[in-house]
Amino acid sequence: MIMPASYKAFAMPELPEVEVTRLSFASAIAGARILHASLGKPLRWPLGLEVQALVGRQVRAVRRRGKYLLIDLDHGLLLVHLGMSGSLSFGPAVAAAGKHDHFDLNTSHGLLRLHDPRRFGAVVYAEDQQDPRAVKLLGHLGVEPLEDGFDPLVFFQGLKKRQSPIKQVLLAGELVVGVGNIYASEALFLAGIRPTTRAANISQPRALRLHQAIRQVLARAVAQGGSSLRDFSNAQGQNGYFQLEAMVYDRAGEPCRSCSGAIKRLVQGQRSTFYCPRCQKP
Repeated sequence: MIMPASYKAFAMPELPEVEVTRLSFASAIAGARILHASLGKPLRWPLGLEVQALVGRQVRAVRRRGKYLLIDLDHGLLLVHLGMSGSLSFGPAVAAAGKHDHFDLNTSHGLLRLHDPRRFGAVVYAEDQQDPRAVKLLGHLGVEPLEDGFDPLVFFQGLKKRQSPIKQVLLAGELVVGVGNIYASEALFLAGIRPTTRAANISQPRALRLHQAIRQVLARAVAQGGSSLRDFSNAQGQNGYFQLEAMVYDRAGEPCRSCSGAIKRLVQGQRSTFYCPRCQKP
């Protein structure tokens, strides 16, 4: 069934988009000295110090933890979250901050700017990762799916302890971090698992297929520059292309690329889920 005209898929930046953003400016900003910093309208959480206290500090590196970017300074770090609609740009300062530009970090290598129309993003300062502010944001996160610590048997054992639908377990980020709405739908399709299936009911072979599917989908999305369903672009203004090869996400009513059956949409935890009833079994 075709979705009504009022329906629009919306996707916040997920792990691939955050990693693509990091890759697009991390090397360029490394070693830069902060010359000026400014805040616009309030974001989701307070910065945690006077913004001008950042002036004179040096950017050492940019890392990622889940959907957070960690900008390491020679003293302290900035935790950046893109929220629902945020994006970063980095390059020469060519224009004054606009209505939706809420954080500027002007450095000796260029201007890092957070653009966030909905203001669900955040920039938070912490002394280090043991700082209570950093622990509150990062301490509950599961293992990184693209790193060696994402062990398939540990993943299966974690699923056996959870009674919620598998899609909700993936989004919670406690077993594995960063598998957001788009890529949870895609990984579950690749593994042949219905998103409503109770996590504890998934057999070991199916859990191992899901583990592999998560890694495969996320790695492919990073390679394709993420998904630009509406307005995502990296810090150099480049769009992603993963959405062009999505198997189920945002394809309600369209034929499945594997079996030609109609892709279905349902709502789980106020988020749209897309799946193929033929290819994905409970």
